[in-house]
Amino acid sequence: MSPRLPTQPTERPARTLDLDWDALEIAVERNATDTESFLDLATGKVITITAGEVEAAVRKQEVADNPRGYLRVEPASSREQYRWMEKFVGSVADLGLRDRLIMSIDGKGAFRRFKDVLLAFPAERERWFSYRAELLHWHIHNWLEGHHITGANPPPWGEVRPPPELPVVEGKPVTHGAEAPGEALRRRARELIEGIPAIDLPSAIAFLEFLRARAADAASRDRDDDDLSDATGDPQRAA
Repeated sequence: MSPRLPTQPTERPARTLDLDWDALEIAVERNATDTESFLDLATGKVITITAGEVEAAVRKQEVADNPRGYLRVEPASSREQYRWMEKFVGSVADLGLRDRLIMSIDGKGAFRRFKDVLLAFPAERERWFSYRAELLHWHIHNWLEGHHITGANPPPWGEVRPPPELPVVEGKPVTHGAEAPGEALRRRARELIEGIPAIDLPSAIAFLEFLRARAADAASRDRDDDDLSDATGDPQRAA
């Protein structure tokens, strides 16, 4: 039976550490249910525990045996990162691209589809990466400050300031909680299915099954790319 990781103490003394900034950035960006990262409060290094790995049990035991020596890294939640995409989409002036991005972030696989759409728009893609990096670095800054931790070494991305609010471009709104564009399209698809003669339904079903299989293949590639991004240590380009 693997050791249960203890609840992290809330009060810790202020300390200055030689931080592994790159590993910390990856840990904050990563949001996986089978992975946890901890900051070693003696060395400033980050240890990552992924279920199923050979050394996972040993690392869990290290943390369990010394709960005041490690601090769980709090990643930016998937919901928070999704809101980042929504805000970015609201700042896109090209209405054609904006419509495509709005549809891309509807439903499962939103992060992959969002990135795929931006591949054809390098300027907007770079603007997204810059914006997302600022938000990640601000999240790290606030997390460290909340736990009274200061880096003895400066972060490689320089001084961190609150990210500026993106301008909201007039056009189709991106409103959280409203009916997603994808739902409207699904409703329209159901209406069309109702009007198709039964003799033509096998062809329609075959095409829909093809689209579903293609989406499953894309999701599988997304998981493979996530594994690769973890290995190469390039979190900003992973989503």
